[in-house]
Amino acid sequence: QVRLAESGGGSVQAGGSVRLTCSISGVSVNSACMGWFRQAPGKEREGVAIIDPDGSTAYADSVKGRFTISQDNAKNMLYLQMNSLKPEDTGTYYCAAGPLIYYSGGYFCSPSGPMNYWGKGILVTISS
Repeated sequence: QVRLAESGGGSVQAGGSVRLTCSISGVSVNSACMGWFRQAPGKEREGVAIIDPDGSTAYADSVKGRFTISQDNAKNMLYLQMNSLKPEDTGTYYCAAGPLIYYSGGYFCSPSGPMNYWGKGILVTISS
């Protein structure tokens, strides 16, 4: 049974930092695409960052240079370090896991998914 559990959310002022953690069981970060997604109030869920087993990453343009996705292969944990936060970063953040996308040259992970497993989400609120 796959379980993804986010922690570390909360409220912070603009310009501050938050670190999200995803505890993972039932799927290995060594063999899956792992990502963070978010949903702002009244908006559709969007991809924030994704990482593959080799550590290659991709980010949404809106968070590049401010957010860093990382994983601990030994602990099977996923992280999202969020710096220089803006009010528009407010939303529910989800940890997700999905299959590697294979092609003739190897594999990759797409920021748009697909993702098979999702956490319940955690709220991050940025005040101005």
